[in-house]
Amino acid sequence: MSTKAKILDVMKQAPDTVFSGEKLAQLLDISRTSIWKAIRELEKEGYRFEHLKTGYLYKQSDVLATTDMTCLSLPKEQIYLKKRTDSTMNDAKNGLLAHVKTPALFVSEAQDGGHGRFNRPFFSPEGQIYMSLILEPNQTFEELPQYTLLAAVALSLAIDELTGLSTEIKWVNDIYLNGKKICGILSEATSDIETGQISSVTIGIGINFSIDPALFPEPLQKKATSLFKGQATSVTRNQLIQLVWQNFFDLIAGLPDQSYMKIYRQKSLVLNREVSFVKQQVTYTGIARDITNQGELIVDTPQQTFSLSSGEISLTHIDNYF
Repeated sequence: MSTKAKILDVMKQAPDTVFSGEKLAQLLDISRTSIWKAIRELEKEGYRFEHLKTGYLYKQSDVLATTDMTCLSLPKEQIYLKKRTDSTMNDAKNGLLAHVKTPALFVSEAQDGGHGRFNRPFFSPEGQIYMSLILEPNQTFEELPQYTLLAAVALSLAIDELTGLSTEIKWVNDIYLNGKKICGILSEATSDIETGQISSVTIGIGINFSIDPALFPEPLQKKATSLFKGQATSVTRNQLIQLVWQNFFDLIAGLPDQSYMKIYRQKSLVLNREVSFVKQQVTYTGIARDITNQGELIVDTPQQTFSLSSGEISLTHIDNYF
C-alpha cells in the first residue's frame, strides 16, 4: 500500500480527527516530509484537507475510490476503476473474456463511446458516473429477474435517499428529475446456445451527476439535466455508487416476491398518461394502463390494447413530458 493510500485509510477511519504530521509519521513509521509530500499529491488528485495549526483534517472528497464503493455483495477486489474509457460496457465484455470473478463492476471517470438503447449515443462528459456490472446468472430467459427494472428501482431509491429529491422512472430504463432525464440504463445478455441459458448479463448505468446546464448540447438542454446542475454537491459519487448496488443486491435477495415491481409502478412517469409509439411503421396513441411483471407496457389505444416489449418499442411521446 502506498503512503498516500495509508494516509487516506487512517484519516477516513477517523473523519473528525485532526492528525498532526508528527502523529501520522509515527503511525506510518515514515518521515514528516513524506507525509507533507503525500498530502500535497493527494490534494492534486482532488482530495480535500483542512490545514489547521494542530494538523490535517480530512474533508469529504469526491474522488472515485473502489474502497468507498463496496457493499457486501461487491468487494473492492471485484471493482475496476479507470480514469477514461471508450465504454464501461466494453470494459465489462473484456472482463468476461478474461474470466474475472463476478459480480464485477467497471467504473470510469469519463467515457468516449457510451451508448444507450438502439445504439443511441450517450452524452458523457468528465466527472459523472459511468459504470457497468456483470453477472453470471446461468438461468433460462424465463427464469431471469427483470434486471433493467431492478436497476432502475435501485438507482431511483438511492438518489431519493441521499439527496431528498423525488425521481421518476420512464419505461423502461431512464430516470427523470423534474421532467428531465438524469440517468440511463442499458442491459445486455449473452446466451449459451448449447444449454439455452443466459450465461451473462451486463447492466450499464450512466448518471449525470453535476453538469452546468449550459454545457449540454442544445438538443438536450430541454430534455436532460443533472442531479446538482454544476453546483456544490451534498453527496459524493462513491456514496451514490455504493448505495445503488447495495439496493440492487438487496432487491435481488428479496426475489421472487417481485416487490420491486410495486415500487417501479409507483415511480413510473408513464402510467395513466397519454403515450405514443411506432409499431410496424404505424404511429399509435393511447393511455398507458399497466406494466406487467415481465416489464411489458400495456397501452389502450382506440385500435386495440398493446403489450409493448422494451426491446422493440420506444415511446415517442409522453403527455406533459415530450
